[in-house]
Amino acid sequence: MTEDYHSLLARREAMRLRDRLLAPAPRAGATTSPSGRATGSAAGQAGAWDGAADQELIVRNLDLVTPFGEVITLLYEAMFERHPYLRKLFPDSMEFQRTHLEHAFRYTIENLHRSEQLAAFFTRLGRDHRKLGVRPVHYQVFEDALTEALRRYAGERWRDDVEQAWLRMLRFVVAAMVNGADGALAEPASWGCTVTRHERRRPDLAVLRVRTFEPYPYRPGQYATLQSPLLPHAWRPYSLARASAPDGELEFHIRRTGPGGLSDALVTRTGVGDSLRLGPVKGTMTLDEDPTREVLIVAGGTGWAPARALLEELAVRRRPGTGAYVFVGARTADDLYDAPALARLENRCPWLRVVPVTEGPGGSEDGSVVEAVARYGDWTDCTAYVSGPPAMVIAAVYRLTVAGVPADRIHHDPVVGAVAPSPPPLGWHTPDGFPA
Repeated sequence: MTEDYHSLLARREAMRLRDRLLAPAPRAGATTSPSGRATGSAAGQAGAWDGAADQELIVRNLDLVTPFGEVITLLYEAMFERHPYLRKLFPDSMEFQRTHLEHAFRYTIENLHRSEQLAAFFTRLGRDHRKLGVRPVHYQVFEDALTEALRRYAGERWRDDVEQAWLRMLRFVVAAMVNGADGALAEPASWGCTVTRHERRRPDLAVLRVRTFEPYPYRPGQYATLQSPLLPHAWRPYSLARASAPDGELEFHIRRTGPGGLSDALVTRTGVGDSLRLGPVKGTMTLDEDPTREVLIVAGGTGWAPARALLEELAVRRRPGTGAYVFVGARTADDLYDAPALARLENRCPWLRVVPVTEGPGGSEDGSVVEAVARYGDWTDCTAYVSGPPAMVIAAVYRLTVAGVPADRIHHDPVVGAVAPSPPPLGWHTPDGFPA
């Protein structure tokens, strides 16, 4: 009963905040409080929001607030100074969080003219953020801190019309996130799980099996964020490496990316019996409802994990007469860490063609895995799935697009930390993290 009561309170608070956020930003001549909230004639019903117009205004004045890294530093300083208790919601190191927020700013500004896409993305993000302990009131705290940071960084050059465009953008995003959290009250904010298997395939790579305490719904090709008690509040995304299995266990392939981070803890300091937490499932790199086209899968490194899950599902759902090609890239043959599973799939699936590509010294004649795909044949009638290091994903998507594969038939997870061959003005990034 206590949990139901608090859920109702959270729902009521979320609805109130959503109504306020959907109200228009102050019009010219309206009075505002020091935090920028309307106190006079701006109150009223929500009107139509012109995201494209705000996008143009914000982009024209980006020089006032870039580089974003410095604004974000001021933002967190203001937020923690006013509300010290919020610091405990964040990991000890804020580097990942700052980078994540910078990509979020870029993605949001770049897509302001695509309101439906933007709303859908942040609705999913709001659902996911419940695991962090975020409450509706925290969004107002964030708005106040961002307003202060923008004003402090821009100084005397700051203009009210630009500030109002930023606030309209932020309130649109927050309204979507509140909707996402509100719509997910019936499901857990996170799932507890226990490690049932931990295999070191290489010094820097481990395969983990976990069993959740409650059913964990997902589709092959999706990913989840993991948290370890060794690093509280540090959540990182990792792809699920199995289709649904009778034993109910989930599998993750973790590559250690450096010392001291979550991947280091999961690879080197985690063992059977240890507890972890899972956030809500993410990602849209899933098979079509009726997979009638041939499938092309391009995977590099631990990007093999979602590729394996997709192939396992395809073995069950494939339509007669269709096949699949999977290109697996690695620096050396030893880096093909899951070769036995790949061989088993190839042996029992006569419709599957596997092309391993080693890129290091003495590697394949075709060079990189992206070059091998480009040289192999015509993929315009296929549905493509790409997973792996960010640079590889962007290069593969670019080559497939240039080759004539329609964009809506090229599926991949969000990409962070690489530059497209011909990027738009703000970069080609999404802020949701890339499964490692």
